[in-house]
Amino acid sequence: MTNVNYRSMKITPNRPRVISVVGARPQFVKVAPIHHECAKRGISHEIIHSGQHYDEKLSAQFFHDLDIPAPVVNLNIGSGTHAGQTGEIMAGLDKALDELRPDVVLVYGDTNTTLAAALVVSKRSEYLVHIEAGLRSFNRSMPEEVNRIVADHLAHLLLAPTKTSMTLLANEGLSTRARLVGDVMVDALRQTEERVKARPPSMPDGWVLNQPYVFATLHRAENTDDPNRLRFLIDRLNGIHPDVRLAAHPRLRARLHNFGIVPDGGLTLWEPLSYPQTVAAVRSAIAVVTDSGGLQKEAALLGTACITARHETEWVETVTTGWNVINPNLDTTIDQWVSKDRSPLRNEVFGDGHAAQRSVDVILDEYQRFHAAV
Repeated sequence: MTNVNYRSMKITPNRPRVISVVGARPQFVKVAPIHHECAKRGISHEIIHSGQHYDEKLSAQFFHDLDIPAPVVNLNIGSGTHAGQTGEIMAGLDKALDELRPDVVLVYGDTNTTLAAALVVSKRSEYLVHIEAGLRSFNRSMPEEVNRIVADHLAHLLLAPTKTSMTLLANEGLSTRARLVGDVMVDALRQTEERVKARPPSMPDGWVLNQPYVFATLHRAENTDDPNRLRFLIDRLNGIHPDVRLAAHPRLRARLHNFGIVPDGGLTLWEPLSYPQTVAAVRSAIAVVTDSGGLQKEAALLGTACITARHETEWVETVTTGWNVINPNLDTTIDQWVSKDRSPLRNEVFGDGHAAQRSVDVILDEYQRFHAAV
């Protein structure tokens, strides 16, 4: 355990001490609105970082861009097998929680960090809350699907982002623990979008926003760990548009190098973008190609058509509203997909940008009920 960093802040008495456990880019985005809402109310809220994403662009830069404090603990786990990574996070987190002694622990989404934290906290006396509960791809071969199911069934409180997720939780007998609050990522996205509109971020050298391009990311194991599958997708991206900009995480770059895959054609590799840069890049792109759950949703919310290189999606609303197409072989042309007529997403789909406020309201209320009952 490293980087223990206690900070003084004005704390309202008789409020629970809250800890968020995060480890990957989407979780850094989701924790920001929760932290700001807690700070406004004088609630002690601190962050533990597992170190699952350890690249500067995927970690520390996000804390700076989203104006959230450095983690009080960074476990510095790094990469590894699913079992090894989960086990190391569990061991380090258990020690950290012994020292920090929170009342409430928040976990987010579906990463190995989420699974590890849910397992550790469920064996302790802390109150466990799963933010972004109820998502399902119905593909158990995805590690993320296993992670989110386990977290949902272990948590005391399930904060669901959509009506669909509430229905899926009810189907699994979890409706009494579930509350519909909206998507906290919408809060962060809308706030960042306003800043980007007012003052566009500095983009990487050579990245011109006012030129027609396709923004792409790939990171899921099913797309990157099989050399034949990865080579197929890269070949598709090479020819999908004259300018395809692939923001490549370190893991993807390593796979490309190890498999001897060299992008050519219209495809260029770029370093991972900061969150404001990502928002600016998606807003300006003619289309997004990705296997990221979060980026599918961000594209839809920002009014950019998305093609998802998977066989399914947890965010079915992006498909039913027409902003996203599931196309694992990328055989839908950009021109065909961009030319479709679409209506802007309504607030009731993912929420109105005030999910953090509702989430903290529910957490305080339900924690008090739980505390009174034990």
